Amino acid sequence: MAPADEGVPVGQGALITKFGLRRPMPAVLSRVALGARRSVTEDGRTIERYPTGYMPEETLIGHLRFALRYEPTDLGVLADVFRIPDAAGEIETWVRSEPTGAYARRAWFFYEWLTGKRLELPDAGAVAYVDALDTSLHVTAKGSPSRRHKVVDNIPGRPGFALMVRRTPRLEGFRAEDLAGEARRIVEGCDPDILARAVNYLYTKETKSSFAIEHERATGQRAERFVTALRAVKSFAPTDAKSLITLQNIIVDHRYAATAFRDFQNFVGETIGGYREVVHFICPRPEDVESLMADWAAMTERLKGTTDPIVAAALIAFSFVFIHPFEDGNGRIHRFLIHHVLATEDFTPPGLLFPVSAAIVREVGEYDTALEGFSRTIMPFIDWHWTSDKEIVVENDTHNLYRYFDATTLTEYLYSKVAATIRKDLREELEFVALYDAALSAVQDIVDMPDRRASLLVRLCLQNGGRLSQAKREAFNEIEDQELLRMEQAIQAVMAEKDGSAAANVDGRRQPPTF
Repeated sequence: MAPADEGVPVGQGALITKFGLRRPMPAVLSRVALGARRSVTEDGRTIERYPTGYMPEETLIGHLRFALRYEPTDLGVLADVFRIPDAAGEIETWVRSEPTGAYARRAWFFYEWLTGKRLELPDAGAVAYVDALDTSLHVTAKGSPSRRHKVVDNIPGRPGFALMVRRTPRLEGFRAEDLAGEARRIVEGCDPDILARAVNYLYTKETKSSFAIEHERATGQRAERFVTALRAVKSFAPTDAKSLITLQNIIVDHRYAATAFRDFQNFVGETIGGYREVVHFICPRPEDVESLMADWAAMTERLKGTTDPIVAAALIAFSFVFIHPFEDGNGRIHRFLIHHVLATEDFTPPGLLFPVSAAIVREVGEYDTALEGFSRTIMPFIDWHWTSDKEIVVENDTHNLYRYFDATTLTEYLYSKVAATIRKDLREELEFVALYDAALSAVQDIVDMPDRRASLLVRLCLQNGGRLSQAKREAFNEIEDQELLRMEQAIQAVMAEKDGSAAANVDGRRQPPTF
């Protein structure tokens, strides 16, 4: 029990403690204490304090009723509670005593939905439907009616795999911004040739950035194959295991190409001084991978066209990387899946790609923090040990930790990166191509230079405030001083007309565009 001044735990948090459930506490915890109703958020967790009049009965049903009435639903807690031997009988008794009660029917629905077991109860009678998830607390999926319970199934997932996303102020702020509309407005009216050339570079930028996140270089045929895969991202079939394996084969070194999902224990860690291995994240047990991926595919299918596209992308992509079904390539496939969902949900304008990985790699520490937010919550509940061969063995049942978790923070993170890549990478690339075109045309109006020479001159000037540096002057000895002066003035005029915004973001490592 919590100290008196913090109040008495109730709801889902109390159920975890009462029944010794080995799983993370919910993101929202409830307590009953003296004083007025108030809410406090600290370190990503919200504590909801209720006056003493809210105190439920100290029973499974008492805390479950409180949770269904006041708290965001944590399906992992419910799934574990329903495994308690007396749970089925207690819920049956509750429903018989309140056959038309909304909370009793929701508990009944969740029990049968999560366990696949049918309680000894007749179908609900003539009563109004109620949502399974409270739409004021959760981002939900398009509902489908369960006539047996008179409950609308609006869960963004399937019984074996479903993640929760809470309606936080930050998330609701992102959702109100209409990022898809903003992207469409950026490209509307854009010269088709400029747009096509900008898109070519965006595909390359996404490929390089996705590899760079994992401290690898996208070179040669691997890079070309990944760009080709990205161009066909909308037609990709993520729920088909063979398609995932083929994609993995495309993006990894051929020596690490998989022929199936992994059948060995995997983990994420690092080697520190004394050749000691520090484990940051332990992936699901190999014997769980096949069923997890099958249920992940069912969730992925369920989310098609039924919820917010960025929410769907976050749920599908992040849960994939946590399952880690391959030895190598999981991170790149995870980011590929983001593009797939945004494209198939028509969030991304046709033929376009948002280089989300570029936004990620600019502040890769935030990405690590987002991933660690999940791993840190589940690691205390995984019992494992090293073998004599320095391999990890997981000793307990852990699959529910990966099937049901709160993905709110991950969804907020992805929303922030999509917003950044639309407002920075997409906009800047279109501005750069337009600026480059105008500067190149101005230069070639003064001297009819070969395209490659003119392109190099323009790039060097754009990187140096519109002037060719003295160190580079010898590379253009064929250009007379007066001609060069006129070229510089023309480039500076173009930069001024474009407000200098595109030129200010020219990457010095970028090669002259090859259009």
